[in-house]
Amino acid sequence: MTSLLRHPVGIVAALAFCAPALADSKLPPADLAYTQLADPAQEAEAKALMDTLRCLVCQGQSIADSDAEMAGDMRALVRQKVAAGESAGDIRKWLVQRYGDYVTYDPPLSWVTAPLWIAPLALLLVGMLVARRVFRRRA
Repeated sequence: MTSLLRHPVGIVAALAFCAPALADSKLPPADLAYTQLADPAQEAEAKALMDTLRCLVCQGQSIADSDAEMAGDMRALVRQKVAAGESAGDIRKWLVQRYGDYVTYDPPLSWVTAPLWIAPLALLLVGMLVARRVFRRRA
């Protein structure tokens, strides 16, 4: 093990394997990260919004499902803003301005996100053309 750490590549590899263990701080979670709002209607609104927001750490989970520290902070922000009377649309807009379109599971159509919307259609079209050629050759 000590010979591995003498080589620069070994040091980088060791740090890469240790990085996930150091990803979360030892700070206590935000006040509303794991605590529901007292008003059930507000909590339902907050939960519905949290289900549509992507965890920026996990990237495959919503902030409602993620245990990442950042997701907890984002849940607390959403609950604070809902409790303050802000609408879900305004909160979403604020989060998109702060973190970018990637924070939502439904990014808007723009020049940057166009490949996300066009690629499935293009692949479907290519698949249909390939299938058509294959069936014509057999006939």
